[in-house]
Amino acid sequence: MHAFDVLGDPVRRRILELLADGEQSAGEVGAIVQEEFGITQPAVSQHLRVLRENGFATVRAEGTRRLYAVDPAPLAEIDSWLTRCRDQSS
Repeated sequence: MHAFDVLGDPVRRRILELLADGEQSAGEVGAIVQEEFGITQPAVSQHLRVLRENGFATVRAEGTRRLYAVDPAPLAEIDSWLTRCRDQSS
């Protein structure tokens, strides 16, 4: 999936915004996103999986909890692409 396809979804963008504040559990992220978007916990899990599988988020186990964090590498690639586009229009 292309990076802009991943970020084109408002739920995934919101999840990344939440994770930008620091590592959070799937439950913490899910509670906020479920309330804001009116989606189910399985839907939140699917969005977290898309972010993880496309390199935008990392996950680590801590007991029974899953803690998610932003992986900045794909965001740097997007920033590089945007910079090239901005530079060409100057």
